[in-house]
Amino acid sequence: MYAVVEVQGKQYRADKGASLRVDRIEGEQGAALTLDKVLLVSGDSVKVGAPYVTGASVKAVIAEQTKGDKVIVFKYKPKKDYRRKQGHRQDYTVLTIEDIVG
Repeated sequence: MYAVVEVQGKQYRADKGASLRVDRIEGEQGAALTLDKVLLVSGDSVKVGAPYVTGASVKAVIAEQTKGDKVIVFKYKPKKDYRRKQGHRQDYTVLTIEDIVG
């Protein structure tokens, strides 16, 4: 059984016991979350929402708050002595899917 959930405008496939890396969600490690924006639930039969499946939810626990790999942004214009180097690390939250209700 799996579900497709929407978290902060992005869609993720959630399997029971799997881990999801989503954009940062405020909360402490070990805190429980309920994801109500379920777009699809697949089990014995497939339920597709319009846009969300009524009565369906996904229960998750925050496993950790982490950062992604560093991305280097380098701007350069030839012959103009223009160079700018900037780094960025995105904040992520790792969720562990506990149960799919629906």
